[in-house]
Amino acid sequence: MNKTLIIVPAYNEAGNIERSVADIREHKKDCDILVINDCSTDNTSEVAGETKNCKVVDLPVNLGIGGAVQTGFKYASENGYEYCVQFDGDGQHNAAEIDKILDPVMKGEADVFIGSRFLKKEPNFRSTFARRKGIFIFKIVNLILTGQKITDNTSGFRAYNKRATEFLSHNYPEDFPEPESVVLLGRNGFRIKEVSVNMKERQNGSSSIYGLRIPYYMFKVLLSVIMTSLRKRKIYA
Repeated sequence: MNKTLIIVPAYNEAGNIERSVADIREHKKDCDILVINDCSTDNTSEVAGETKNCKVVDLPVNLGIGGAVQTGFKYASENGYEYCVQFDGDGQHNAAEIDKILDPVMKGEADVFIGSRFLKKEPNFRSTFARRKGIFIFKIVNLILTGQKITDNTSGFRAYNKRATEFLSHNYPEDFPEPESVVLLGRNGFRIKEVSVNMKERQNGSSSIYGLRIPYYMFKVLLSVIMTSLRKRKIYA
């Protein structure tokens, strides 16, 4: 069995999932791919299955990104995978850069490596002004709460070692999992590092966070992150 599992959460990504799976398989022939179909209302599951390049888990109800990714962690933990990579199914992540986040985890440089769009002074991914301000605020808050400087707390492009995978299989946040999990991991002694990566433009569909939803989203995330930081530290060997 391959020792690395690539987890691809997908909700209504019929227009992107085939391309995403093909991209992963082209660059990582030695990894298993698991698509978590989060009760899509389109034919995401069928399209993914027809590629013959991945396993598909169909959730009976929509759990959101947190529940979908945690399903992948549970699968990895129960099946003995040593490493996991989180890779969104919307076509924005670049499979050619998986090794940039996976190799340093395999070398023990950190428990978790995050692919960051904003690590460089000149970002390789141009987001909206409001989103960039939000990312900056998250960076400061995270530094205060965990002592670790993370520039892209909302990135869904991440690699994990077995210890982090097993921890998150039991403790992964549900509401705003990417920024919350950074705080949760940091507060529980996990080492998190970043590497600069490039993101592609989304080919189909659109983000659910836009316009006036952005400040509302930021407020809710900040509140959730602060509440996460106040939770009792998990006892984990």
